[in-house]
Amino acid sequence: MTGEAGGAPRKIIHVDMDAFYASVEQRDDPSLRGRPVAVGGSARRGVVAAASYEARVFGVRSAMPSVTAKRRCPELVFIKPRFDHYRDISRQIRSIFARYSDQVEPLSLDEAYLDVTADRACLGSATATAQAIRAAIREETALTASAGVSYNKFLAKIASDQHKPDGLCVITPAQGPAFVAGLPVRRFHGVGPRTAERMARLGIHTGADLRACERAFLEQHFGKFAGYLYGAARGEDQRPVRPERQRKSIGAERTFGEDLEDSAAVHAALDRIADTLWARVEAQPLRGRTVTVKVKYSDFRLLTRARSVAVPVETPARLRELASAAVAPLLPPARGIRLLGIALSALAAPEAPAAAVAVAEPPPGQQSLAF
Repeated sequence: MTGEAGGAPRKIIHVDMDAFYASVEQRDDPSLRGRPVAVGGSARRGVVAAASYEARVFGVRSAMPSVTAKRRCPELVFIKPRFDHYRDISRQIRSIFARYSDQVEPLSLDEAYLDVTADRACLGSATATAQAIRAAIREETALTASAGVSYNKFLAKIASDQHKPDGLCVITPAQGPAFVAGLPVRRFHGVGPRTAERMARLGIHTGADLRACERAFLEQHFGKFAGYLYGAARGEDQRPVRPERQRKSIGAERTFGEDLEDSAAVHAALDRIADTLWARVEAQPLRGRTVTVKVKYSDFRLLTRARSVAVPVETPARLRELASAAVAPLLPPARGIRLLGIALSALAAPEAPAAAVAVAEPPPGQQSLAF
């Protein structure tokens, strides 16, 4: 439960910017404030990369086909993404993180884990540190961030979503088990709609239901995923915060409510997934040469097919072309397809990545933070 070799609990903060891309556009263009905004896509094609909170009221979400988003919210304003601009702001935010910890693990442009077990800023608690980080982000970027504070990554990430937007939630070691017990299993990281349905059929609806299951029972029904579920149900997660490392691949996938049965449906779904993936690619200073398509059938059989090229993929049209070529030998589908995914690998930076921000070592004898 502590997550620390010496017995003391870690203090982990998960910081998540609020509707980052859309909020940047609303900040920069006052005419967009208070209006439903979608970054990416258009009224006729593509997918939504990000949606403002005004758009989310209508059910508009990231990775949603643009035509669906427009149908749900006729007043939706589509904005072309400015990923270079978002990267610049992300670097500004990461420089703020560096004032409080040298253990920072970015997950994307708009979220990161920080291990603040050592009180680098001498603020006395992890909660005070999270408050200071959020205040600095607001003052220096005119944007808001939500934060979760806990003793492991699993709970810190869930906590950051508790009071969005512009919220803060703290889950201490004493609170963790009860918090997890009341949590719907759908909110456990990695539990998608289909897995949640399988759990419901087994009578597992909450963390308390999951905790009541024997490990052998979970292994029987969920295979390798069982170990994670068994620990998470008890509020346990031993993963350390890992400072930024070179990514090996960038991917996107989708599990379907109804299995795909024909080639046209597969190609249409792949195009939407490729658009979602390209938005993620554009958010990174990386390009790749290998496109891999993952296909999971209704019987859970999994196949992958890949295409590699000599020149890095530079456009979403090229990504869609290679994904289509990779999946072609598997069509028409021999059985229903429940999941499709696309990954881009053999990554390389077209330009040198930004230099890491230099940070000083904590003062000798510095004490561990309280919650």
